[in-house]
Amino acid sequence: MGRLKSKNRDLPARMFAREGVKGTTYYYLADKPEGGRKWVNLGRDKVAAIKLYADLDNVQPEAKPENLFSEVVARYKREVYLSKKPATQRDNDREFAKLLAVFGALPIDNIKPVHVRKYMDMRGKKAKIRANREKALLSHLFNMARSWGLTESPNPCDGIKGFKETGRDKYVFDDEFRAVYEAAEQPLRDAMDLYLLMGQRVSDALKLKRTDIRDGRIWTRQGKTGKLVGMLIAGELEVVIKRILARAPAGKVIPLHLLLDAKGEGMTYAKLRRMFDQAREKSGVTFQLRDLRAKSATDEDSLLVANERLAHSNMTMTKHYRRATKVGPLR
Repeated sequence: MGRLKSKNRDLPARMFAREGVKGTTYYYLADKPEGGRKWVNLGRDKVAAIKLYADLDNVQPEAKPENLFSEVVARYKREVYLSKKPATQRDNDREFAKLLAVFGALPIDNIKPVHVRKYMDMRGKKAKIRANREKALLSHLFNMARSWGLTESPNPCDGIKGFKETGRDKYVFDDEFRAVYEAAEQPLRDAMDLYLLMGQRVSDALKLKRTDIRDGRIWTRQGKTGKLVGMLIAGELEVVIKRILARAPAGKVIPLHLLLDAKGEGMTYAKLRRMFDQAREKSGVTFQLRDLRAKSATDEDSLLVANERLAHSNMTMTKHYRRATKVGPLR
């Protein structure tokens, strides 16, 4: 039971009067939707204050919306996000930032297909591919929310078509490679040589360690498939690896990472990307680091060798990776 009033007992429950320099002011102690209470000024006129009090006291406190999109995202990050690979987490962070800006304050039950369609149309004006990825994440989030019992509404992404995507077809010509290479710092040159000669994914090459060199081969565990590839250290690759190993900082503990930055510390994606962006800007050439994996496949005469180097599960995938067909003349 609430405490009984010691003054102004003629006023209804939760209505109070306070004496001030300018006279008596009436207040109503209202419930807040998120919990707790707040004082509402009813004015100095007692009759008007009582009428306003009656209007306020008859209004039931608005219930706090349940399962806001932002709350579901928070749970998704706790229970699903952490099991994803770092590169996927970085992508999800960018995607959630866009989705939260639009849907964050809405209960998930209020998100309908029409809203997803409008979102896609809005995002598609500037970033069709990113819009597709954001819709895919929204769809997965909604399916998880259904599995957690947070909603029984249908997935609002069902039936909403994404934008047509075409595979990347950029082939890096030798002169383009050289232009960026000549504008690059030595740590970036090491990375570019390694990517081209080994044909590995950027993330897999960054994880290479000195201890991965054994029995005359450099061993790479494919992050995407888990397949282990042992590449023979010979030819230009042998020259590059010896050069990289010789760059170890003198008088310091040698890092385990094979690729090092200018300070002799393990190379990170952020450092590599910064150096690559600077070299591209300086050279005026705009290919991406990942295009070097495709160049490694394209420049290889043997489809079988390219398939084994890239550790593809079938030839069709390797054919798709080859960005150009090199042929000879009829005569």
